[in-house]
Amino acid sequence: MTHRTLGTPGLVVPAQGLGCMGMTFGYGDADAAEARATIDRALELGVNLLDTADMYGPHTNEELIGQAVAGRRDQVVLASKVGNEIGPDGQLTWRINGRPDYIRASVEGSLRRLGTDHLDLYYLHRVDPDVPVEESFGALAELVDKGLVRHLGISEAGPATIRRAHAVHPLTAVQTEYSLFTRDVEVNGVLETCRELGIGFVAYSPLGRGFLTGTIRGTSDIPTGLDFRRIAPRFKDENIAANLPVVDQLSELAAAADTTVVRLALAWVLSRGQDIVAIPGTKRRTYLEENVSAADLELSADVLAAIDKIAPYGVTAGNRYPDAEMDALTR
Repeated sequence: MTHRTLGTPGLVVPAQGLGCMGMTFGYGDADAAEARATIDRALELGVNLLDTADMYGPHTNEELIGQAVAGRRDQVVLASKVGNEIGPDGQLTWRINGRPDYIRASVEGSLRRLGTDHLDLYYLHRVDPDVPVEESFGALAELVDKGLVRHLGISEAGPATIRRAHAVHPLTAVQTEYSLFTRDVEVNGVLETCRELGIGFVAYSPLGRGFLTGTIRGTSDIPTGLDFRRIAPRFKDENIAANLPVVDQLSELAAAADTTVVRLALAWVLSRGQDIVAIPGTKRRTYLEENVSAADLELSADVLAAIDKIAPYGVTAGNRYPDAEMDALTR
């Protein structure tokens, strides 16, 4: 696995990390044994950037990772997030909370569950519209000063907010959804701002939440159990039908290039710049190994041009989140 450096602060990570959310949250039934085996295999393959958040579960994702990396903390780069409020009962309130006191209290729980004395990267998961981002990052900067956190990031923030946060403490990474189905950051100023300020970019859901794998042809293909995609507009039957021709054309292009649509889609994200790291999520070793095989796939200029023709910005039908959650993006 090749490595890339996130941001001017210089956090060295693999070009491809592992998004762990689906191991316990949001993507159907959990299988703890297979999830642990997937983490083990990821580390064997050099995929040692593990991405989680306190809201995933809540809490169960951090606990799983903490157990999986026990005794080998020095081998992993741990990234977690704060800001989606968890109530005293341990359940999500579905509110965003960027208050300094909430951030200070939350990091202690994350450290305990992950079994570590520091986080390598800590993101503000969403921007609280009722709290100036300077106040949130003032608290996050305190955590760096105390040695509890090494690097700071922000997720799903707009260019102006990124600048304001970066002015309080240098950001190492901005994390936002980015794939052939979600190219917003190319046109809304987020990527441009990151590059101007020397901030790395971490692309989550680089396979379009599984859509770009070619395995979802209708809602019946979404796994049973609590799966976020059942409420996501992009995964309504009419939008699936509208988006399938794009996936099919990409699959044909991949076959002509003697690869798979999964490898093609991941290699495309990584080709967008050496300052970009992808964190495809999976909870199974089989999918992990196919994902990792894309890390050294170089796409020709002709293939890249064909991809842009098939999947330009705005080609996808349906929003990636329900309306209420869309309102929380790019603040």
